[in-house]
Amino acid sequence: MTTPRRRPSLQPMPQEKLFTAPGTPVFVGQRRSEQARLDLFLYDAETVAEISPATLEDCRGARSRPGLLWINVSAVHDMALLQALGEEFALHPLTLEDIANTSHRPKWEEFPDYGFLAMKMVHRQGHGRGVTVEHVSVILGDGFVLSFLEDSGDVFEAVRQRIRRGAGRIRALGADYLAFSLMDAVVDHYFLAIESIGEWVQHFEDRLLSNAMQPEIGGLYRFKRELLEVRRAVWPLREVISAINRSESPLLKKENRVFWRDLYDHAVQVMDMVENARESLASMHDTYLSSLSNRMNEVMKILTIISTIFIPLTFIAGIYGMNFKHMPELEWRDGYFLILALMGVIAVSLVVYFRRQRWL
Repeated sequence: MTTPRRRPSLQPMPQEKLFTAPGTPVFVGQRRSEQARLDLFLYDAETVAEISPATLEDCRGARSRPGLLWINVSAVHDMALLQALGEEFALHPLTLEDIANTSHRPKWEEFPDYGFLAMKMVHRQGHGRGVTVEHVSVILGDGFVLSFLEDSGDVFEAVRQRIRRGAGRIRALGADYLAFSLMDAVVDHYFLAIESIGEWVQHFEDRLLSNAMQPEIGGLYRFKRELLEVRRAVWPLREVISAINRSESPLLKKENRVFWRDLYDHAVQVMDMVENARESLASMHDTYLSSLSNRMNEVMKILTIISTIFIPLTFIAGIYGMNFKHMPELEWRDGYFLILALMGVIAVSLVVYFRRQRWL
């Protein structure tokens, strides 16, 4: 498997975007899909109609029919499709510009006839494959919801299943509840991404404490980068949900406010998990450095003990290695064996002493 390219933290402004008039939609980002795709749901409390893939004509025809309309657009690099939908639903040019700018910061913006929401969708594709962050835009209007994605993959399948089955309250509570459900699905995947990172961090910590090897530091920095990507996606989302809770837009029903407050609590909880994980990684980094230092100290201690044992032995060998003519011990018949025995006694005595001092 190939590792997906990681989105840079700061996207350079493309040449064609420079010096253009405000509201000119220009795709900014990495092209993730070759062909745009429309998926359409039209439903009410009793019935549901689904067209996948759909066409612009299907979308225009669905607008005149009763029910709540949800159109999901994959691959926002198609400017012709984006402008056609903008004309059909009377979207402001600045909204189209923000949808096409996939590096845009999450935000909530109100217009006379709709509300615009931008946020980030996070996928963690497995150990060693990193975190993928995609731009998501949601238009909340009177009787319709539009969602725009960078790629054909999304996290909304659970929402689609609830609509198909008529499970829960999603088919009865209107467009703002559908928009909440889409945001809730995105936030739930933040939990999954952080839990996945947390499991590997725990496994990494166990290996680190058992054997502090130098290559492990690369994995530590990789987890820190993944958490940073998640933090960049989640941090501004709290402000976005808080702005929605304070909004007085008629598109946001009073009976659904409690769900938005609950979503805010989830966003705060995600941030707490991210910060806790970052603190754990910082602590692991200190532990890693301490482990390396301890291992080095152990090596130095052993070498020092060996050197200490051999210092007196080297001293004795040095004395009897001198070439003086008158050294009585050199004439002893058993001098060689006596000196070896003396050296052995000294070495054993030092080892016993070190053990009693618990240096060995």
